[in-house]
Amino acid sequence: MNNFSTLLKPEEKAVFELRELYSNYGYLPYKMSKFEEYDFYVKNKDFLVSDRIITFNDTNGKLLALKPDVTLSIVKNAGDEKGCTQKLFYNENVYRVSGSTHAYKEIMQAGIECIGDVGIFDIAQVLTLALKSLDKFSESFVLDVSHMGVIAAVLEEAGCDEDFNRKIMHYIGEKNCHEIKALCEEYCVDEPTAEKISSLVEIYGKGETVFPLLKKLSQSEKMKKAVSELEEICLAVEASPLKEKINLDFSIVNDLSYYNGIVFKGYISSIPESVLSGGQYDRLMKKLGKKSGAIGFAIYLDLLEQLSYERREFDVDVLLLYAEDCNKKLLFEKAEELVKEGKSVSAQKAIPQKLRYKEIVEFN
Repeated sequence: MNNFSTLLKPEEKAVFELRELYSNYGYLPYKMSKFEEYDFYVKNKDFLVSDRIITFNDTNGKLLALKPDVTLSIVKNAGDEKGCTQKLFYNENVYRVSGSTHAYKEIMQAGIECIGDVGIFDIAQVLTLALKSLDKFSESFVLDVSHMGVIAAVLEEAGCDEDFNRKIMHYIGEKNCHEIKALCEEYCVDEPTAEKISSLVEIYGKGETVFPLLKKLSQSEKMKKAVSELEEICLAVEASPLKEKINLDFSIVNDLSYYNGIVFKGYISSIPESVLSGGQYDRLMKKLGKKSGAIGFAIYLDLLEQLSYERREFDVDVLLLYAEDCNKKLLFEKAEELVKEGKSVSAQKAIPQKLRYKEIVEFN
């Protein structure tokens, strides 16, 4: 008897396993249309991974787009219910330019969104689900976590304009201390603040070693508050058996106009880029006229194609060869008999060149 799981690629198997995982934590399935009004994405293009969108005209002349993002559409349709959270999971295809091929690609994506009265418990649970999701794919993974409040507090101390913030965020993401120092000199940022930004980028590791360093850097009330919140979240996640997979890394950044609070990325050792990305996006909620908070993450299932998976030695157990003039009723019965024995069967009039079979049965 064939094991059903051996027939699936990692990304296909993941869809079933993740669905069960998220359902167990009270997340409900969310299904959306492939299309969205183009204007909606244009107004929020800075939130998108790529602003290159596939568009077409509907039968009524309205300009539509193949969805390049799931979160935006979920937030658009989310309600504001005081004291409650909407917990949703999805498995959708998005359409965007691939980073590797620079061509449009249909990308399989899964993820969760927690929207509403989001607190420390909800944030800690989302991080735990991110850990459990990565654990489904490989034992060798890490989840790098940052806090945009810490970054925002340091940039506020620098006291520069949006152009500086945009450039420095890019260099922080690259861990490029040389360019960070050069940019701070160009914008006349005082040396202690410039040194603080560089020090923050170089901090990496477990909470017990990182938090004492962070607290030494924390002078403003805004930074102290962000560090305190991050520490509280990390303490809540201590209950997870996968807690050792979390590292604090302040080079994990995202757009400050959309994201606040926790941001994170998940990596698997055999894949050179992050397979999971998420964070709190309360500011996006406000931009779309919502009062609630929100946190979620997406898993890029297409990247899991790079994982090795167990390939069956044979395509079928039995190659059932028959002649065109044979008794088709008896042929059908023979095929059914073999299937009932737990064997996979391919009935053919000739031997296919690339078919791998365990045995040949000639039907006379």
